[in-house]
Amino acid sequence: MSALNQMLPPNLLKRVSRSFYLTLRFLPGAVRPQIGLAYLLARMTDTIADTELVPIERRLESLESLRGRIAGTSLSPLVIGDLAAQQGLPAERELLEKSELILDVLEKFPKDDRVLIRQVLNTITSGQALDLKRFGAANAQKVIALQNDAELNDYTYLVAGCVGEFWTKICRARLFPTDSLDEVGLVANGVRFGQGLQMVNILRDLQGD
Repeated sequence: MSALNQMLPPNLLKRVSRSFYLTLRFLPGAVRPQIGLAYLLARMTDTIADTELVPIERRLESLESLRGRIAGTSLSPLVIGDLAAQQGLPAERELLEKSELILDVLEKFPKDDRVLIRQVLNTITSGQALDLKRFGAANAQKVIALQNDAELNDYTYLVAGCVGEFWTKICRARLFPTDSLDEVGLVANGVRFGQGLQMVNILRDLQGD
């Protein structure tokens, strides 16, 4: 983690990840930087999506801009100062203010790592955009629900199953690159594990949601 921290503002990862930082510290050093950076990028996109004081259309526009930068398909500077200014937590404000620096760090990773990080962030941001469009008009008087098991399965994959998939693939590539493993089965289990954790989150937060 120290190598990644040296490229970022002091303790930024720790300050925005809260309890998740404790998990990152115990990961093998060969995968800590990749998973830590992927988490930071996901926190950036999540912070944008959750800034309710900013209109949904503006959040979607900013998400799309950031998605293009992460994917490497756009070089346009991010214009998200208005979103940064609306953050109540100083760490989340700094996270958005330092977005260009964090994107520069992504470019310092080997190509294979960048491919996996970009894949998972592409999935996550597509899910965040879908959620804004689908649930943006919801409130205490107007509940908007998923319609069937297929939508629930898709939702849990986009927000969490893809993360289990990413962790599995990056660990395979970095920790067990030549071992004879059932990679298809491992990835499938990683997806299901992530989806299962998201289901727990849904049940835990059911009253508030």
